[in-house]
Amino acid sequence: MKTWVQILFAAFLCVGCAAGDDVSGFEPQTETPAETPPSPNPDTELSGTYNYLALGDSYTIGESVCETCNYPMQLKTAFKNETQADLSVKIIARTGWRTESLIQAIKGENPAKNQDLVTLLIGVNNQYQGGSLETYKIQFKELLETAVKLAKGDRDRVVVLSIPDYAFTPFGQSTTNPEEITAEINAFNEAAENIATSSDVSFLNITDITRKGIEDPELVALDALHPSEKAYAQFVERLLPIALEILKTN
Repeated sequence: MKTWVQILFAAFLCVGCAAGDDVSGFEPQTETPAETPPSPNPDTELSGTYNYLALGDSYTIGESVCETCNYPMQLKTAFKNETQADLSVKIIARTGWRTESLIQAIKGENPAKNQDLVTLLIGVNNQYQGGSLETYKIQFKELLETAVKLAKGDRDRVVVLSIPDYAFTPFGQSTTNPEEITAEINAFNEAAENIATSSDVSFLNITDITRKGIEDPELVALDALHPSEKAYAQFVERLLPIALEILKTN
């Protein structure tokens, strides 16, 4: 018999879609926005507005955190405070999406192929819902090529983020075999990294951050499953230097 936490998980796992800087499909928020970062650094040679497209699932939309607490919106804030420039953020993501869901959503949304930066984080629902790793590889490669096309055909503008490990949350610990979850997440991440690397696309590991969720409960949102605002802030600490370098170079 499923515990109430497991029932809650099925309703919450992965992401919603949004356009521009507006993110839709949120329930009432449970966390407060991050504190205002330092003033802009005038030495950073970036100005104007850059288009940023974030593709994914609940880990991109920020299930169970505030509307500006997910990592794309925290990246927007950090970028603004580090430079003289701004990010125009569009999110295509929804809770529960697998790779095939994201493929169809991108086709439906038909975003402009003028993105200065594209991030891709997808796969936890393929794992959780018992999807085939081989099917994931095929569909992930398709998504990556789509991301490149949307990024002006420039592979240097795309960043793949690794899949968080929900085994290190109260929900994950309540399952029969958290170690199996971790082993499967490792397999999906290895596949994503290999595909990204062979495609000359940057791969950013953030999984280790989420694996501190038991020792540091503040890294887990109040739903006992998803990353918290604090965890997403740590994602951004790693992502921001990459984004700055991409946009300064290109």
